Amino acid sequence: MNIYIQGTGCVSAQETSKGGAFPEDILPWEGPRLKASEPDYKQWIDVKLIRRMSRVIKMGVAAAQLGLQEAGVQKPDAIITGTAYGCLDDTGVFLSKMINQQEEMLTPTAFIQSTHNTVAGQIALMLGCHGYNNTFVHKGFSFESALLDAVMILREGQSSTILAGAMDELTNHSFNILSRFDLYKKEPVTPDTLLNSHTHGTVAGEGATCFVLGTEKGANTKVKLAGVTTLYKPGGKAEISADIAAFLAAHQCSEEEVSLVITGRNGDASGDEWYEYVETQLLPGKPVACFKHLCGEYPTAAAFGMWMGAKIIAAQQAPAAALFKGHLPGEVRKILIYNHYKQTHHSLILLTAC
Repeated sequence: MNIYIQGTGCVSAQETSKGGAFPEDILPWEGPRLKASEPDYKQWIDVKLIRRMSRVIKMGVAAAQLGLQEAGVQKPDAIITGTAYGCLDDTGVFLSKMINQQEEMLTPTAFIQSTHNTVAGQIALMLGCHGYNNTFVHKGFSFESALLDAVMILREGQSSTILAGAMDELTNHSFNILSRFDLYKKEPVTPDTLLNSHTHGTVAGEGATCFVLGTEKGANTKVKLAGVTTLYKPGGKAEISADIAAFLAAHQCSEEEVSLVITGRNGDASGDEWYEYVETQLLPGKPVACFKHLCGEYPTAAAFGMWMGAKIIAAQQAPAAALFKGHLPGEVRKILIYNHYKQTHHSLILLTAC
């Protein structure tokens, strides 16, 4: 059974919330942190609701609405999301008030909106969707787990259209905490220098991306989700190459058929060694594109990579800022997305043209 990507929506550090093709102009940034370029949410959300929503909820709702509009779907049969951190801003507000007010006279709103499934629940309430609703909180596998669940449900025939996506936000509190683990660059970097920095650390990011997946091809559908898999703590770089070869073989795709490889390079020297090994040993000579210098590093960043891959196939061209090695072939039929988070959570996604 074919799984079609009927629509996509994305709110990221780039101006992706306008819909349509990948933006031609890349927004400049400098430093260890990328913030989402947020749109005017009033076009999707009632003003009375906006003031009660945290940033990640608004980003998730906007990405969902963009995807549904592109797919021409009013209400999906199910909603499945993935997030590693959930609603950090509301969590911080609730904990701060609990300490400052000595656990007395606490408002319930911040607590209610601090749970990880708040975004999926809010989307369902706005759409009046009473079907299957699930949120995966699996660290670096949160988005991939949501995709796998959506694919299984579609293949079982329980639903014909599913809204699947992922979202994570970065707050001042979370950035300061994560910085203590020495995750980010100490020296100044830009989009042009990050991928070739060859030093320790990367840049932090955030975003929300949603996909409308279905079993039927729409009039404007151009991309299929051919496969997705996860690999936890592979024994070494040789093992990841073997797993990629097996993954391609399982989906009847030879290495020669791969038109483009999209990797999660993020400028961290030790983490990028995995991508370099795959590019040189398994898929030598293949054009390579990257996405984390455009969205930053966060546990569900692979969703942005998949969104970019879908846009490349649909437009049959890649933004110059995304290409890292080689040149795009005349026809882009199959794209392999390889990403890992902190060198432990590895995932593979295969997209094909319809």
